[in-house]
Amino acid sequence: MKNKAVLDLADVKLIAAAAEAEAIKHNWAVTIAIVDDGGHLLWLQRLDGAAAISAHIAPAKAHTAAMGRRESKIYEDVINQGRVSFLSAPLLQGMLEGGVPILKDGQCLGAVGVSGVKSTEDAQIARAGIAAMGL
Repeated sequence: MKNKAVLDLADVKLIAAAAEAEAIKHNWAVTIAIVDDGGHLLWLQRLDGAAAISAHIAPAKAHTAAMGRRESKIYEDVINQGRVSFLSAPLLQGMLEGGVPILKDGQCLGAVGVSGVKSTEDAQIARAGIAAMGL
């Protein structure tokens, strides 16, 4: 039998606090979503001023990153390079930059998705959250 690391509530709160701090440092109004390795929502935080739609986009980005075990930007790049048929991939709705998987020892523990500012900035916030775990 294999053992598997999982995110616990303390991990999720640590990631969320670090992501929120990064967003506040830059005065960015965003929504932060954290999911487990199956893409199930563990945390959703919409900062003051974040657009309502960001509360749908952030979890979708996180879900895509967790299910694919890679950054959601990869899917956006594939589509932008002309492989538009990838838009029909099942269960992947957040194929925009800003979803970052949480990886430890080659295993995906979940993902962070952020929406509300430029996609590169969304990803920056997600990575700051993950970095708080030392990963």
